Amino acid sequence: MSPSPRPRWLVTGASGMLGRDLTHVLARRGAAVTALGRDALDITDEDAVRSVLALHRPAVVVNCAAWTAVDAAEAEPSRAMAVNGDGPRHLARACSLLGAVLLQVSTDYVFAGTAKRPYQEDDPTGPATVYGVTKRTGERAVLDTLPDTGYVVRTAWLYGAGGSNFVATMMRLEAERDTVHVVDDQRGQPTWTADVAERLAALGGAALAGAPGGVYHATNSGDTTWYALARETFRLLGADPGRIRPTTTRALARPAGRPGYSVLGHARWREAGLEPMREWNDALAEAFPALYAAAGRSALPRP
Repeated sequence: MSPSPRPRWLVTGASGMLGRDLTHVLARRGAAVTALGRDALDITDEDAVRSVLALHRPAVVVNCAAWTAVDAAEAEPSRAMAVNGDGPRHLARACSLLGAVLLQVSTDYVFAGTAKRPYQEDDPTGPATVYGVTKRTGERAVLDTLPDTGYVVRTAWLYGAGGSNFVATMMRLEAERDTVHVVDDQRGQPTWTADVAERLAALGGAALAGAPGGVYHATNSGDTTWYALARETFRLLGADPGRIRPTTTRALARPAGRPGYSVLGHARWREAGLEPMREWNDALAEAFPALYAAAGRSALPRP
C-alpha cells in the first residue's frame, strides 16, 4: 500500500515577516507548501483566489497577507478593507468550495484596548481604529463562512528577523541616539514570529485532526510595556537601559489611537490539545542572535 499523500499547505503573504517564518517551519516539518507573496496572489482579487486555490487544492490555507499600516488605514479605509476584510472573505469562500481549513491571522486591535484583565477569546470586540474594524470584518467573514473549519488566530506586538518591527527599531536607535523616548502606558505581549509560526503549524495539524474551529490567541505569555521592552532590548545589546526614557501615548500622538491594554488570554489552546505559548522574555532571548544578525551586526555582546 502506498503512503497517503502529505496534506498541502498554502500560505498567503508568504514574503512578510510572519509568512516567511511559517514557510520555513512548514518546510522543516516536511510539509508540502505553496508559499505565495502578493506578486503571486492578490487576495483582493476574488477570481484569482478561486483559481489559485483550485489549482493547488490545499488542505490548509494560512492567510498571513494583511494591510498592517495602522495609521495609513485611517486615511485609506477602503484599501485597508479590501485587504483585511474582503481578502479573507474571498479565501473563506474558496476554502468552502474545496473543503479546506483556513487559518486567518488577526490582531489585538479588534478589541477596544481599555480592559483591566486579559482579553479572552470569546470576549466582545470593539475596535477603535479603522485598522481594527477591517481586521474584525475579516474575522467575521471567516467564522461565518467556515463555522467548523475556520480558525481566527489573533496575535500582537510581533517582532522577527524578516521585517521591520519595534525590536529592530530599538536596535537601530541604540546606535544612533544617546537617549530614546518610549511610551510606558501601553501594555501588551511582545511576540516572536517564529513562535507564532510554530503555533500556526501545530494548529493546522490539529485542525485536520478535528480541533474545534473559532478564535485562538497566539501571543507569548506574560506582559510588559513598550518602555520595558525597549529596556530589555538595550540590555541584551549590552547597552545601558537607562538610555531609554519613559513617555506617554498622548505625547507621541499618532493618527490612529493605540490600545492601552492589549494582553490576550490563552485558555482556548487546550481545546486543540496545545499549551499556551512561552513567556515573552524567554522568546526574546532566544530570538536575539537572529535579530542581531538581521540588523547587520557581527558579534552579539554578552548582556
